[in-house]
Amino acid sequence: MELSPSAHEDTFSRDSLPPDELWPTLEFTLPELQYPDRLNAGAWLLDDTVGRLGADRPALRTPGGELWSYGDVQRRANQIAQVLTEDLGVVPGNRVMLRAPNVPWVVACWFGALKAGAVVVTTMAALRATELAAVVTACKPSVALVDHRFAADAHEAAAEAGGLTVVEFGGDGPDDLVRRCEGKSGEFVAVATAADDVALLGPTSGTTGVPKVTMHFHRDIASIAETFGKHLVRLSPDDLVACTAPLAFTFGLGALVVFPLRAGACALLTERVTPSELAQVVQDNGATALFTAPTAYRAIVLDGHAGKLATVRTAVSAGEHISKETWEAVHDATGIQVIDGIGSTELLHVFVSARGDDIRPGATGTPVPGYRAAILDADGNELGPDEPGRLGIIGPTGCRYLNDERQRAYVTNGWNTTGDTFIRDADGYYWFQARSDSMIVSSGYNIGGPEVEAAVDQHPDVAECAVVGRPDEARGSVVCAFVVLREGVVGDDAKVREIQDFVKERIAPYKYPRDVRFVETLPRNPSGKLQHFRLRELLVREPAP
Repeated sequence: MELSPSAHEDTFSRDSLPPDELWPTLEFTLPELQYPDRLNAGAWLLDDTVGRLGADRPALRTPGGELWSYGDVQRRANQIAQVLTEDLGVVPGNRVMLRAPNVPWVVACWFGALKAGAVVVTTMAALRATELAAVVTACKPSVALVDHRFAADAHEAAAEAGGLTVVEFGGDGPDDLVRRCEGKSGEFVAVATAADDVALLGPTSGTTGVPKVTMHFHRDIASIAETFGKHLVRLSPDDLVACTAPLAFTFGLGALVVFPLRAGACALLTERVTPSELAQVVQDNGATALFTAPTAYRAIVLDGHAGKLATVRTAVSAGEHISKETWEAVHDATGIQVIDGIGSTELLHVFVSARGDDIRPGATGTPVPGYRAAILDADGNELGPDEPGRLGIIGPTGCRYLNDERQRAYVTNGWNTTGDTFIRDADGYYWFQARSDSMIVSSGYNIGGPEVEAAVDQHPDVAECAVVGRPDEARGSVVCAFVVLREGVVGDDAKVREIQDFVKERIAPYKYPRDVRFVETLPRNPSGKLQHFRLRELLVREPAP
């Protein structure tokens, strides 16, 4: 498609977009998705909200009592933009890498970089030097703004990849970003970037082992606010939002920055919390909106902390499918109707969901306003109701990988294909079956891993589980369940048989896990998403007898 004239002096990002013929179809079907040629997402989210609602409203809070107003965020973002452009030589289109947990200063850095016309490269605080060096090599950032507690790996990555200036914040060094900002006026006019200038480079979460780098425009950031944010989340200026996902993941970015700041609400920033700690934080601070993974909701209920969610009026679950049983358990314990949703880093946020009385427990939902969906066969042809196939999505956002041949696999006939197997029922609701790479074929039967996980999870002694296929010479694959038991429960042969019999009573007996392994923890990425591929790798290295 034809792009607007870019404001970027450094043209790396636009030059690295996929060829036109590999782009997905983009549609802007809602009036609110019609954007002018010039749009800076940082100014659109922050400056516009200050203009509408004033600078004194609370914008960012921490459980430790730190409080930033909208005016504080705006002033510090402007100071950071000044440091980047005046002291560090950043020009529009340069990449600025961020590395920090969820703290107020990283939000200011995000806004400051966007307002300076830079392209933000989001990275996890949990990444190690080698992983960071790979991101640096791919994205070629000129500056990294890094929480001082996580600076060592960034300095090592900079030395390995080269060409990167690391600036720490929150420490006591003379060149600390906070000290640099003290000498700046806080007055800065945002660069008039094109709506289709690249604003974000986001590495995927790596659940399939090899992360890719996704590319998002300024208008994409606005689009998720005007689709899922506006129509499903529906925050008000009085809301306080809690979320366990890091800002480096687009789920966390939407929940803690894009949605609340567009609405004039306040974000409650937590660095890392367990489900029990999360429930306590919600209660202590009176959070009214909560974004987290199904595992956390389930653990809060199982551990008896459901009453601590009394102030929550909007709860969103994403990252992985929330089973009917978990949804109903949360609803029975709290009265909350959890909003399920499927999204992807490639499309920036959630594109299929449902809210309130439109929810059908067990179904993911219907396309979010502004998006459309279909079920596709292996050749990209649309299938009818109740036929399983690949989920395809078209909307205002779409997959654009940075210099990556895997673009060809993600986009089929204009559809973004997410790698998920779904069924669409006659009423247009989408029902998750499995990740396409999580379907287990055993003795000729197709078995969806998530269905078995949901059955195992219902056992009263199971805290959580993950199901994958283990290679088997006789059957092709057998269902293997990795199970974390509740504290104090013994995992022995008797417990294995008990769980297997329990599952046989709830789903077709051929689907039961023939191999049950008790583990202390399950592998997850920093956003809490299960990494099934690591369990498959374990089975390949150490096959069961």
